[in-house]
Amino acid sequence: MPRTNFQELLDAGVHFGHLKRKWNPNMAPYIFMEKNGIHIIDLQKTVVKIDEAAAALKQIAKSGRKILFVATKKQAKEIVADLVGAVNMPYVVERWPGGMLTNFPTIRKAVKKMISIDKMMKDNSWDNLSKREKLQITRQRAKLEKILGSISDLTRLPAALFVVDVLKEKIAVREAQKLGIPVFAMVDTNSEPQGLDFIIPANDDASQSIRLVVRLMTDAVAEGLNERKVEREKDDSDNAPKKSKGKKADAKKSAAKVEEEIEVEVETEVEADDSEE
Repeated sequence: MPRTNFQELLDAGVHFGHLKRKWNPNMAPYIFMEKNGIHIIDLQKTVVKIDEAAAALKQIAKSGRKILFVATKKQAKEIVADLVGAVNMPYVVERWPGGMLTNFPTIRKAVKKMISIDKMMKDNSWDNLSKREKLQITRQRAKLEKILGSISDLTRLPAALFVVDVLKEKIAVREAQKLGIPVFAMVDTNSEPQGLDFIIPANDDASQSIRLVVRLMTDAVAEGLNERKVEREKDDSDNAPKKSKGKKADAKKSAAKVEEEIEVEVETEVEADDSEE
């Protein structure tokens, strides 16, 4: 069963593309028609592409790997922060830090610095600092939190990148492509679809359109995480009887060993009695 339908996409305005003069010819396969100088996206193809992208993201989440969501445009920031934060996936909604993927170790150092500041604030040494030093460190912490707070749990490179607007996030897309990280993206009629792994032809400017598509993707991620949790619980329950059997076997072995030692002691005592006689 499809995750969405034509009517739901239509109501959210997913079909509205850009002006004809701004189009990218490579988006032609996903354009249904032109109306009043505006390209209309073929929503039947969008439904199929949403299902493909959701299925792939679900499998990535199920495998326990991270998906990094990127949306720094004004109308997408809050939507992505709310929906993606709810499934505990990393996201970037402020300025993209250049080299975040290609120079990942440096970004991790900055995240560790932020964590060390948190520890310092809870330590007794914090009270020994001057008012000015505290202010400087607090400002530095706030700056790091704004840029890196949402990716503090990202301890290694993400398994995939989800982008709301490929033109706006072209640096992030370029870094991911350079490292061979699969790119999922909402692609409008003015954007370049070539080089992307999973394309979702959709209006990437309207907040309703962004919310619908991102929600469908995060729902898929949540499903993957839930299935992973169920499988792990099942594995734990399957392994539990084996452990108890192992304990019983160990108990039997130890009991047999004790019996053996007793028999040896009895035989020794008998032999001693015989020699005395």
